[in-house]
Amino acid sequence: MAIHTQLPIYKVAYDLLDAATDMTKNMPRDFKQSVGGKIREECVELMTLIYRANIARDKTPHLTDLLERVQVAELLIRISKDKRFISVGQYANAIKLTDQIGKQAYGWRKNAAS
Repeated sequence: MAIHTQLPIYKVAYDLLDAATDMTKNMPRDFKQSVGGKIREECVELMTLIYRANIARDKTPHLTDLLERVQVAELLIRISKDKRFISVGQYANAIKLTDQIGKQAYGWRKNAAS
């Protein structure tokens, strides 16, 4: 079992948290805590689920939760772009990262199930 902080999926999730922190700091005050805070919380939860999946014997439930959280993060990021709280470039970067996390999680789940 690898150390979770050295897993490629963990590194991408950290990059997403870093991007989320940067993109939410310039949100309007009304939304910085609600939408911005929720985006950051989802990113932290992604990293927690990666840790849990890494140490668990049955990784599938954690990876399924992880994939669900990726969808929630993408939804929050999309509404932020649609409401023009973040730029199109920030959105594109964040979605690129969530796609990478999703692909790695699907592969990991498929591998764990076999």
